Formats: sequence, C-alpha cells, structure tokens
Amino acid sequence: MALTNHTSEKNVAHLFNQIAPQYDQMNSVISLGTHRLWRRRVMGAMRVAPGNFALDLCCGTGDWTLALAQAVGPRGQVVGLDLSSEMLAVARQKVTAAHLQSQITLKAGDAMHLPYPDNHFDVVTIGFGLRNVPDAQQVLNEMTRVVKPGGQVVCLETSQPTNPLVHAGWQVYFGHLVPLMGRVVAHHYQAYNYLQRTTHEFVSAETLAQMFTQAGLQQVHFARFNLGAAAVHFGLKPRSK
Repeated sequence: MALTNHTSEKNVAHLFNQIAPQYDQMNSVISLGTHRLWRRRVMGAMRVAPGNFALDLCCGTGDWTLALAQAVGPRGQVVGLDLSSEMLAVARQKVTAAHLQSQITLKAGDAMHLPYPDNHFDVVTIGFGLRNVPDAQQVLNEMTRVVKPGGQVVCLETSQPTNPLVHAGWQVYFGHLVPLMGRVVAHHYQAYNYLQRTTHEFVSAETLAQMFTQAGLQQVHFARFNLGAAAVHFGLKPRSK
C-alpha cells in the first residue's frame, strides 16, 4: 500500500527553501493557530522520557524538534533531519535562541534513506512531512527500522474530515483559500497550491493506520483534530523475542 508523490525530492526541497522565511507565519494562518495546540497534545500522549534519543524527520523550522529536546532533557539528544537547507537555517536560529545546541543536532538528509543503523532511536517523529515525500510507505518502513524495539513512531499530518458537510467546507478552504493566502501573505501561490494538493491527495487516517501496521508497527492508533482536518498516528516497534 505504497503512497507515492510524483514531485521530485529536489523540487520539494526548492519549494520549502522558497517559503522558509514565512513558513511559521503561514502555519499559524492556515491552522488558525491550532497547530501549536495539536503538537502539545501529541507530546502529552507520547512515550518520551528524560535521557531518550529522538529523531524528528522533515523537521522543518524545528518546532517539534525543540519540544522533543525539552522532553528528553539535558541527558537526552534529538536529531532534526530535513531536505531543505533554508528550513534548517531557521531551525538553527531557534535552537540557538533556546540555548539547546548541546542537545539538538540538525542535519540535511533524506527521510526515505536514513543514514542511521537499525534500532538506534527511542522515538521517531514526522510532522506535516509524510504527505510530501516521494514514497510514504518507504519512510514509515525506515522510521520503523531505526527505532529501537519497544520504541515509538509518531506521525502528525493533515487528514480528511469524514463528515460530508465538514469535508465540503474543508475542500473550499484548502482548495481555494489556502493558495490565495499563500499569495497574499507569503507571495508564493504555486508553493501553497502544491501543499493544498498534497493535503487533498493524502490518504485517510484509517489508511495511514494500515500503513503503520504494514511497516511492522503494533498497537497502532490515531486521534483526529479539528473535525478531522489533521490526525496523529502512534505505533510501537515490537520487542525482540
């Protein structure tokens, strides 16, 4: 059940390089500020302990990376990985401002081919990035590979409302208003038109749960936010027998 995105990694990296300076502002505009609440709720439900070693894929400007660093504490470490050099540049500014350089390593890299050995991290996350990779199933497979047995894989991503009336309004909002806001606020209509398209084309929460299971994860479950406009999925890697 591989979900593929036909836009090349090079083009996706270029797109995010373009919008990096306005990315945080646009996230707040598009989600009406609720993306911060989603992340706090997800962190509250995660299995993150002081001293853990975490990997945040498609880390973008680093908000989730910073939250993970605060959760793992001074004895823990977090790696934030992203294809976009400009998004990582913004993330580095935040890491420096938060005085977390000793806990966070930011790295340019490909989520589909992780440069880490098997069973390496206690927790692996991806936030609003899975819908933009060339092969979402391969990324989930890689996340499962590098997390330790008993470790957690977490994905926070846009989703599709199941209520017909809500879905109709969601289509208008993402299909027409989001690209327009991208033109007015960030001056990048094409970039936000692409992002709304990947939102429309991404799988349902139920299908993504099946993909978690296909990757080899257990105890897979999910929760929806904003009437289904976003969802968080959790899965655990089986412990060795």
